[in-house]
Amino acid sequence: MSKQISDVASYMTALGGEARQASRVLASATTAQKNRALEAIADELGVSRERLMAENSKDLEAGAEKGLDAALLDRLELTPGRIDSMIEGLRQIAALSDPIGEIFDMKYLPSGIQVGRMRVPLGVVGIIYESRPNVTADAAALCMKSGNAAVLRGGSEAYYSNQAIAASIHSGLRKAGLPQEAVQVVATTDRSAVGQMITMPESIDVIIPRGGKGLIERISQEARVPVIKHLDGICHVYIDDQADLDKAFAVAMNAKTQRYGTCNTMETLLVADGVAEQTLSKIGGALIDKGVELRGCERTREIVADCQPATEADWDTEYLAPILSIKVVAGLEQAIAHINRHSSQHTDAIVTENYTRARRFLTEVDSSSVMVNASTRFADGFEYGLGAEIGISTDKFHARGPVGLEGLTSVKFIVLGDGHIRS
Repeated sequence: MSKQISDVASYMTALGGEARQASRVLASATTAQKNRALEAIADELGVSRERLMAENSKDLEAGAEKGLDAALLDRLELTPGRIDSMIEGLRQIAALSDPIGEIFDMKYLPSGIQVGRMRVPLGVVGIIYESRPNVTADAAALCMKSGNAAVLRGGSEAYYSNQAIAASIHSGLRKAGLPQEAVQVVATTDRSAVGQMITMPESIDVIIPRGGKGLIERISQEARVPVIKHLDGICHVYIDDQADLDKAFAVAMNAKTQRYGTCNTMETLLVADGVAEQTLSKIGGALIDKGVELRGCERTREIVADCQPATEADWDTEYLAPILSIKVVAGLEQAIAHINRHSSQHTDAIVTENYTRARRFLTEVDSSSVMVNASTRFADGFEYGLGAEIGISTDKFHARGPVGLEGLTSVKFIVLGDGHIRS
């Protein structure tokens, strides 16, 4: 398929229709069929290594010519190790429990009927993402295992890589006796394809954007299809005045410095005034030694000399870089108020030995993940035991937090009777 398509609207309408038809087949596929397809795709990727790397080299060359920075080129590259990881990821998803068809909450009602719920696929999942071509295999696998067809629109910078991966996916689906249209990888770099995708409720049931804030804001504003999203990862760690300070040091350092560019990295550190002197003199020095730029309130700068003044905008900024804002607060109540005002509702943590305060923090902080005495870096589908994730949602409907297989499903009520009629 050419990168340029003359009539993008007609192309996307046809692609969406094919995905809708395939979704009905996939919804009734057995667990064994879906697992065979995943294993077959893994095998196809294994035997297609040379082709994958050759196609990826086209994207890398084009990216270098366009002036993509080194970090983006690194995310774009398909190394032998990353191909191995894609293959292993497919096999891991095949080994996960199949959520589809699960029946739960069955109970008899006074009328004599039994009422319960059954887990079912969403239908067709549209995913819009940038850079990393491994997302094509990961997203396809998660959608397939959860009984959903997928329409995948990767970034133009990964066009050749994504099409090569798509060829392996289609071959594996055919070998398992499932329609290759169950995974549609958009074969045009025309940006209008995204606009078409997000306004096709007749073909696509939900959109999941994975990319920069600008992309996600645009999709959220323009979509006529429900969107599972998160815009920012403005994550907080609050060190209480009844914290174990050794734990506090370990949690804060890990939350900020284990990786800088992830959505679950701490961006603001809050410290109770009662332990600020002791805590910040140690943590501040260690962060500076790691090359982290500190931006703090007036009280913080009294304790940590090498600290820039924080502006009001800093409390609302996701740095994704070795930069940290720090604020000294009076105590728990002020910490919770600050978090609920400035948090992006992604992940927030408290370090305390006070059970009552921990419970209050869990109850009153309105985020998709709330933690006690643990690093925010744990906010991840794999770390939560979900096996894999399609992304992290800071919405409240329909999924919240890391979105794994169960997050790609819905439920329907089922009723069992034996000739029962309503009186």
